[in-house]
Formats: sequence, structure tokens, C-alpha cells
Amino acid sequence: MFQRDEQSKDSIFFRDGIRQIDFVLSYVEDAKKDVDIKAERRREFERNLRKSGLELEIEDKRDSENGKTYFVKIHAPWEVLVTYAEVLGIKMPIKENDTPRTQHTPLNYMLGPVKLPDTVKYPHPEYFTAQFTRHRQELFLIEDEATFFPSSSRNRIVYYILSRCPFGIEDGKKKFGIERLLTSNTYSSAYPLHDGQYWKPSEHCLNERYILYKHWARFSFFYKEQPLELIRNYFGEKIGIYFVFLGFYTEMLFFAAVVGLACFIYGLFSMEGNQSSTEICDPNIGGQIIMCPLCDKMCDFWRLNTTCLASKFSHLFDNESTVFFAIFMGIWVTLFLEFWKQRQARLEYEWDLVDFEEEQQQLQLRPEFEAMCKHRKINPVTKEIEPHMPLHARIPWYMLSGATVTLWMALVLSSMVSVIVYRLSLFATFATFMESEDSLQHVKSFFTPQLATSLTGSCLNFIVIMILNFFYEKISAWITKMEIPRTYQEYESSLTLKMFLFQFVNYYSSCFYVAFFKGKLVGYPGKYTYMFNKWRSEECDPGGCLVELTTQLTIIMVGRQVFGNINEAIYPLAFNWWRRRKARTNSEKLYSRWEQDHDLESFGNLGLFYEYLETVIQFGFVTLFVASFPLAPLLALINNIVEIRVDAWKLTTQYRRPVAAKAHSIGVWQDILHAMAVLSVATNAFIVSFTSDIIPRLVYYYAYSQNTTQRFSGYVNNSLSVFLIADFPNHSMPLDNNRDFTTCRYRDYRNPPDHEHKYAHSMQFWHVLAAKMTFIIVMEHIAFIVKFLLAWMIPDIPKDIVEKIKQEKLMTVKILHDFELNKLKENWVLNHNTYDKHVLMEESKAQLAKSTI
Repeated sequence: MFQRDEQSKDSIFFRDGIRQIDFVLSYVEDAKKDVDIKAERRREFERNLRKSGLELEIEDKRDSENGKTYFVKIHAPWEVLVTYAEVLGIKMPIKENDTPRTQHTPLNYMLGPVKLPDTVKYPHPEYFTAQFTRHRQELFLIEDEATFFPSSSRNRIVYYILSRCPFGIEDGKKKFGIERLLTSNTYSSAYPLHDGQYWKPSEHCLNERYILYKHWARFSFFYKEQPLELIRNYFGEKIGIYFVFLGFYTEMLFFAAVVGLACFIYGLFSMEGNQSSTEICDPNIGGQIIMCPLCDKMCDFWRLNTTCLASKFSHLFDNESTVFFAIFMGIWVTLFLEFWKQRQARLEYEWDLVDFEEEQQQLQLRPEFEAMCKHRKINPVTKEIEPHMPLHARIPWYMLSGATVTLWMALVLSSMVSVIVYRLSLFATFATFMESEDSLQHVKSFFTPQLATSLTGSCLNFIVIMILNFFYEKISAWITKMEIPRTYQEYESSLTLKMFLFQFVNYYSSCFYVAFFKGKLVGYPGKYTYMFNKWRSEECDPGGCLVELTTQLTIIMVGRQVFGNINEAIYPLAFNWWRRRKARTNSEKLYSRWEQDHDLESFGNLGLFYEYLETVIQFGFVTLFVASFPLAPLLALINNIVEIRVDAWKLTTQYRRPVAAKAHSIGVWQDILHAMAVLSVATNAFIVSFTSDIIPRLVYYYAYSQNTTQRFSGYVNNSLSVFLIADFPNHSMPLDNNRDFTTCRYRDYRNPPDHEHKYAHSMQFWHVLAAKMTFIIVMEHIAFIVKFLLAWMIPDIPKDIVEKIKQEKLMTVKILHDFELNKLKENWVLNHNTYDKHVLMEESKAQLAKSTI
């Protein structure tokens, strides 16, 4: 008799120690409601699973750790596996591929430290494959039926059966699928098992989970390449391709990070020699320029040299290399997307996804859709009667969904306006406080009211962004369910659109405001524009708004990445600890493999969705505003190196094993990346033109400079217009009237007070504006021409992959032809021998008849 205490707690087999556990269902008997209905559903469901050929073994709740949970262990025998492998079109090996994997080049030896051992990188030989068919089993390389199908294929097959298995008829409708049973809490969870413990190898079988943890999920291996084949074998192609994409994106970020760092270093070394900063910091130039107050009444006049450090800091990001880096990133993003297409095509070949068709699970009708449908119609493809929801029944939900998304986007914009109001109302307070406090006099040179307002405003904005994002994630999932999408694929596409649009507005709206609106419509002294007729519009520093855009971008980008990584690491760890703490009440009982996995967090159907969303939003920070912050690719690179190991760690150690699924691309995210790449060309061109100070400096250099030896000399004075203090209206005039000057300066190109069209835009304003528009048109055309040329020159599928696909198809056809020919010969020989025996028997009978006569 089986003794439970003799079984290893890491066993992934039935009690006989032979049949492997491919899937586990768990449930708790709830005595409060629908207990009889749920029990009947489970009995019918499990009876139908047995009819489909699956073998079940049930662990009583008395043997569970918490004494409440039943576990249904499922094993798929050979006949079931071969039947559904044919149904799913799973490709299996027919002959080992003798073509060498890679050519050893000098670069391979240089990259030796980052390479993994070949036994980890390529855990299995490369094979020629063909879609499995049970009538040609002799064709396939079947050495052991127990290990022929990898565990990822086994759990995929079992999940396919579970998702289609009926469990009864309710309200005249046939009900089926494990997802519906999970939704109704008939079962509490359904999951495949991990191979074993992640921190030690298994005793009697290969533990791929341990290998992944040892060579991939540890941060000490951050510089190593990823074992992509092993990830694909263990988690399936859908998760595998995410890590391929994240790894490829990180590799490409390295080149952008190096160039961005070089541009930053150039700005650092050229900072002291910058003519504009020198003039601003010079007591005889910047110290003699009196600037107009930055707010009404409470703010006083100030001298330009108080922004000395700010002007030097501005030069770090606003210098000649800004234009070069903006153009470089336009080319980089094109190369990234084109090379990713090639990498994806190579991956399709290596992972046997060339003839891939969409997963049936994604195209399967959602239980919620079936439950809400009252109409039926014939499917034109399958000719079967299916649930149908007419358009007029969906329109109210679509309208509710659209109104909700619009409302939340309006809420994001209103929160941004609130932050702007906060900055406007607090600026005067900061200015007055810092002016009156003697203890702050020594920090005024670098911690100005503008910087204080910018930093606190950016931090507040980040907090608001994270709060809105938390609530919108819940609401977007709810309204997507209310739309009643037909299939899982439609559900994911609808959710993707909502989440991306919202997060785009949520994360980028404040950056768009600083880059393209702040300081552009402020008016001029005596005729300022006011928000809500109360708060004066924000002005940029004399050096422009680029520093503030850099500050805003840094706080939001870095804050989001740090918060995201901490949340991804801490949340599942704390959740799993608490669940195990609650479960471990009967320590004398065996804490079995299925119970250990049951106490882990579920990855969920949308686990990858949020990982892609996080990466795409980061891609937006790297591309849309990179002209203002050349260190953005470096920060993204550092984050992604951490992100890869955090994701690997949590999938390997903190989450239940996800059901393996196939995918041949990153799907709709690729279209989103292309759209953001096109938009980034425009945003960076506008940032260089309207946010950076580079175009006004160049116009002054070529058209207005009077100094033949130092062309930029006098630029600061030229860029500031003159205002007569006597023209200030009473509501704007500073309270302190003790002054010995009659004019002040402000950042604009306007006529002086003694001009016949005083304070109107000067001719230099129109020259600068024309130069800005010209630069935008030229840069966009150059970027798009280079983009289209590169897209045309770089094929989507590499030439060597095209040849390999043709070669493999030819070899597969040849192997199949030889197999059928040999089989035909064997049948012919067998039939011929049978015919000869039949002729000999007939001749013997004839001779016997003659002798008898």
C-alpha cells in the first residue's frame, strides 16, 4: 500500500511513482453557497476528463497542509498526447540536424565572459521537425515515450483539453471549459507543476527550473546572455519571445547609451567655456542686467547672474551635441525596429514557428461572452451554431467604455492643470520665503525658487501619476469586461488600446506641457496671460525650459522604474510568505510539490501584457523626449539589466508555472512601437526648435552678431528685451518700490519702449521663428528619408534564414518521401510474400486433388 510519508515532497508523479503529473486542479468546499451545484459540476467535469483519456488522482483535504484544500492531479497518457499533438499541429523531431549552429568568429572569443556554457545555451540538439501524426509514429525520434513530449507541450495539451471539456447543461446551454469553472470558484486554481525546487537539482529527473535559476534568475549573472532555448522549452514560446525582445532591446540600448553618455560628457567638458554661461555669470554683464519679476507683487526684481549655476547646468543638455543626438536617435529607432524584424524572423525559424497559426485558446469564445449572449447564428467557417451578440446590444457598452476612457483622460489633464496651479501659487511663496530667510542665503546660488518649484512639482506630479495609474488599471479591466469581447484575443486587444492610451496621456502629458507649452504663451510685462484670470502663466528660465523638461523626465522615468522593480520583487515575495504562513498549520504532514506551487502567486493571463506595457512606456521616454535628456538610454539600459533578472527571478521562484503558449511575434506592441518611432521624430524636432536654445543662438551667430572674433559674444543681451518699469500695471508692480533703475529685462524678442510699435514682436522674432520651422521641416524630412531608406535596404527576413527555411523544407519533404517510400516497399514485400504463399497453397491443393483422383 502507498505510504504518503515515504513519498518525496518534490515528487512530480502519481503515487505509483511512474505517471507524471501534468496539471493540478485545486478546490475548497465552500459550505456557504452553491455547494451542491459546484460539487455536481466538478463530478461531471472530472468524469468527462476521464472519458477524454486523462487519468486523475485526488488528494483528500485531510492530507493537505491547511486541511481544507482538495487537489486533483492530472496525467496525460501516451494515447492522449499523440492524439492532441496531431490536433494542435505540434512539431516534433524526425532527424538530427547536422548543420553547425554558429560559426566561430574572433568576436565570439572576445565575448567569451558573457557567454553561457553550450549545455545550458543549447540543452537539446537541433532537429529537422514535422507536424506530429500518430499514424507515422515510426518517422519520429521516439526513444522514450515518457520524455518524448517536453513538459511544456504536455501541459499545453492538457490545458487544451481542460478548456474544452464540458461540465453540464445549465439554462439549456452546454457549459464547458476550466476558465468558466475558475470564474465561478468551482475550482480555486489550475496550474502545471514546476520541475522541482529552484535551489537544488532533482534526484531522479532533470530539473530545468534549477538550471534556469542557477544560470539566469540570479543578479550575479546580470552580464551573461540569456538561455533562450531553455526559457522557451520551460515556459513556452510566448514568454520566451518576451525575454528575447527585452534582451534585444537592452542590447540596442547599449549603443544609444554610449552615444548619449558621450554627448553628456561633451556638455560637461564644454560647460566652463560656454559663452552664454560666461556672460550670465560675469558680474559686469549678468550682474548688471536687472530682470523683471517672475510673479506679481510678491516677487522682486532680480539680477541675471543669480541663475549662473542653472545656466551651466542647462548647457549639459542644451549644446551643439543635442541636434546630433536627436538625429542619431531617429536613425537608432529605425535600426532597432528593422533589426528586430530580422531577429523575429530568425527566431521563427529557430523555434519552428514559420508556419505558425494563431493559438486556438486565443480564438476561443470567452465564457462571459457565452453567458451574456441570447442569440445564435451559424459560423460561416465551421458551420456550427455559435453564440452571437448583435451590434445594437454592444453599442451601449461601447459608449460607456468610450465615455469612461475620455473621463479618465480628462481627469489626467485636470490633475496636470492642478499641478501647474500648485506651481504657480507656490512660486511666490518660495521666492518670498527664500528672500526673507537669512539661513538660506548661501544656498540661493543653486537652489533657486524656480528649481524648488520644479522639483516639488515634478515629485507631486509623479505621485499623482502613480495613483491614477493604480485606479485606472482596475477600471480599464472592468470596462473591457463590460464590452463583452468575443474571444480572449479581442479582450486583450481592447485592453491594450485602453491601457496604452491612458498611460500615454498619464505619463507623457506633463512632459509635453513643459516641452511645448510652458513659457510659450506668457505674454510680456504689463500684459501677462493669466490662467483662470488669477495665476500668471509660467515662464521658463532665461536659459529656456530644457532643464525643467530634463528634471521632469528624470523624476518620472527613474521613479517609475525604481517603483516598478521594487513592486515586482516585493509584492509576490510578501504575498507568498503570507500565504505559506497561513497554510503551514499541520507541520507533521508532507508539504508536497503541488501544495508548494499552489501557495505561489499566479502569473495570470495578463502577466505578459503588463510587462510589455512597462517596456513600451519606457521606450517612449527613451525616444519621444531624448533630445532633452541624452542620459535617458543609459538609465533605461541599467533598468533593463535589472528588469531581466527581476522578471526571471519572480517567474522562476515566486510564480506558479504558466501554461505554455505559442506566439511568433510581440503582436500589437510592434505596431505601437512603430507609431511611437514616427512620433518621436516630430517631438525631438520640436524640442530642439522650441524648447532648446540652439536655434536662437545659431540665428544670432549667422545674422545678428557684431563680433567677428567671438560670434556668440553678446547673445545673452540680444536675447533679452527691455521693459519700462513705469508701464507696469498696479496689480503687477512689486510691493518694494525702492529702486534706482527704470527698466527691466525679460526673455523675448520684442521692440523697446521707445519704438513706435513698442512691445510688438521684433523682426528677429520672425527670423528665429522661420529658422525653427525650417529646422523642423528639414530634420523631419531627413529623418523620414533615412528611415525609409534603411527600411528598404534592410530585409525583414535575412537572406541566410530564407535559404535555411527552404533547405529545411526540402530536407523535411525528402525525409517524409523516403519514409513513405520505405513503408510502401515494406508493404509491397509483405504483400508479395503473402501472394507467393497463397500461390504455393493453391498449387499444393491442385496436386493433392490430382493424386486423389
